[in-house]
Amino acid sequence: MLKLAVSLSLIWALTLLYGEMFSFWVPFLSCSWSHPPSSSSMTDGVDHQRDYVKIAVLTDPQLMDRTSLHLAPKSFALEAAQFYTDLYMRRAFLSSILPSKPDIILFLGDYFDGGPFLSDEEWQESRSRFKHIFDIDMLEQTTNIKLYYLAGNHDIGYAAFHSRMPEVIKRYEKAFGARNYQFTAGKVDFITIDAQTLDGHPQNNVTPATWEFVKNVSKHLSSNPRVLLTHIPLYRPDQTVCGSYRSSSIINQRINRAAQDNEILYQNYITEKGTNDLLDLIKPALVLSGHDHDQCTVIHKSKYGSVKEHTLGTISWQQGNLFPSYMLLSASNLILPNGSMPEEAISTKVCFLPVQLYIYIWYILLFVMTLLIAVLWPTNGVLFPHYLDGFLMNVRGLISSSFSGGGKKLKSEDEIYEYEEIWDAEGSMHLIKKTFKVSSTCSSDSASVERGNAVMRSVARKQETDTSNPSDVTLHIGSDTAVKALPRTNKSKAKMVIRRLVRTLSIITIIAAFNIPLYMMLLFKDWIDK
Repeated sequence: MLKLAVSLSLIWALTLLYGEMFSFWVPFLSCSWSHPPSSSSMTDGVDHQRDYVKIAVLTDPQLMDRTSLHLAPKSFALEAAQFYTDLYMRRAFLSSILPSKPDIILFLGDYFDGGPFLSDEEWQESRSRFKHIFDIDMLEQTTNIKLYYLAGNHDIGYAAFHSRMPEVIKRYEKAFGARNYQFTAGKVDFITIDAQTLDGHPQNNVTPATWEFVKNVSKHLSSNPRVLLTHIPLYRPDQTVCGSYRSSSIINQRINRAAQDNEILYQNYITEKGTNDLLDLIKPALVLSGHDHDQCTVIHKSKYGSVKEHTLGTISWQQGNLFPSYMLLSASNLILPNGSMPEEAISTKVCFLPVQLYIYIWYILLFVMTLLIAVLWPTNGVLFPHYLDGFLMNVRGLISSSFSGGGKKLKSEDEIYEYEEIWDAEGSMHLIKKTFKVSSTCSSDSASVERGNAVMRSVARKQETDTSNPSDVTLHIGSDTAVKALPRTNKSKAKMVIRRLVRTLSIITIIAAFNIPLYMMLLFKDWIDK
């Protein structure tokens, strides 16, 4: 029993170590920066690590809150869902993304789930969770990593919210900064816009402000290639193919407007007119977006040529995508040579995180298998050799009988076999074969009597009489034995069941005593601040 418990404990320990720790090392080990051609093409043997700027791009963490599920606020179920979702993203950030040593971390929006509907106290609590998950304070205080944020619809809402609740935008800007701005990384310009305001009414203050920013950017000529950052993806025709990374069905264009003022309540793509205006004014070499929670790569046509857009999947495993991901983007730090295309200064690589649902399913299956093994495992270990020997003996007997043709006795006619029940300490029954020699009295008597028909008939009649009585006695004794053995058999079975239950509980206790502390250590190792 101890060997079985130790073996199962080791299997559980390896499973927990992989599911809670090792699986988050795999993205870092298997997914690396893809350098722009301008730097990777150099073969002079010099380290060109500073020829590009490394940017990690994340989107749609959407921290769960009271608006996420139909659960009471502060309930155990909601708190547990929040904890394990937050823990997954924290592990992904600390074990998969930060070890890649990015120079910049770029968030593409939707940090909260019910941002516009949360009270100030709830919003600040969600913001504290966001800062803990992504270790914002540590990054700002002890590293040179720069952080850039982009507003999402779950942070500030759509145009219909802006006119009714202007304090939502003010609250966001106080915590995360401006919604429309640009920054430069290497020799690449990044244009960040508030896509939620693009298709609002011109009378709304926030919509004209966003378009004024876009026009000002277009007036400033720059030789640097540009990357357009928008939380809401650009317009695409219905049923547009999204590429091989897509895991869910394609969502077509949807726009919902309020009845009273026709303002936008929801949209999953920027309108076609807004998309064309953005592409014509900004002239981006690449577009990055989020919002859809799944991967999508499309090519847009503009006046100045084709533009690729990458829609990134969510980093959370609770937002409808089984395959969370992030992007590693390299921006060239060198001036492009003449004749180069702007997109040659930018290189992207999508990295996928562990599938948390598969890990939990494996935990459940392993638990079921552990119970079955603990209950059904033989008390004396693996009995396969015993069954194999019995099978071989039967085969040999069958072969012997086939070749003998029935002329050779398989057993001595002078032997009678009797089986005795033996019960071991574990409650298992074994049959032991006992051999008895037949008394030769009748044979000797018949040999000493004179030969004759009368005598022989008398002996035969006597044998018939003698052989009839033992059968009755044997039957009577056998029935009495069965009656007496029945209570003993029932008691033995009960003892066997009790012993197996005790053994099962003992095995489970040993496994839990070893692995529960290990699991708790792995949980809090990642959860506590470094």
